[in-house]
Amino acid sequence: MIRGVHHLAISTPDIDRFVDHYQRWFGFEPVGDGGWEPGNDRIDQMVGLSGSAARYAFLRLGNVHVEVFEYRTNDPVDVRPRMCDRGITHLCLYCDDVFEEYERLKALGMTFNAPPGGTAATRATYGHDCDGNVVELLQIVDPACSFSFGNLRASC
Repeated sequence: MIRGVHHLAISTPDIDRFVDHYQRWFGFEPVGDGGWEPGNDRIDQMVGLSGSAARYAFLRLGNVHVEVFEYRTNDPVDVRPRMCDRGITHLCLYCDDVFEEYERLKALGMTFNAPPGGTAATRATYGHDCDGNVVELLQIVDPACSFSFGNLRASC
């Protein structure tokens, strides 16, 4: 039986910078790290690569874990999907006051597409982390609404 989501994973060209930003910007805490060198056939088979080597770190914020990888082999490429592209498009972080977090993170150097906006139920904005990944800041204004986006509403 599947019980929930444990973590998502993000690949970065600089794990130390990434971990530092996620700690300072968003309040994630490191909870583990490690790595492997080329020749680990079990990991190569699991990740579908050959001769892989990487460092990794686990970060936690509340009940969400982010696993961060810095691959040193296999020629990683930078790909920045747009919101309309298929696949995972962004990480959403829930906050108490989206306007306050927007100002705080902007002062730390985070770039945003636009200031926060929304409805009576939710307020949100989208920005970019230190690697250009899209990060949404979301404030639930009406706790009776577990999901609300534009004209779409559920559990309201």
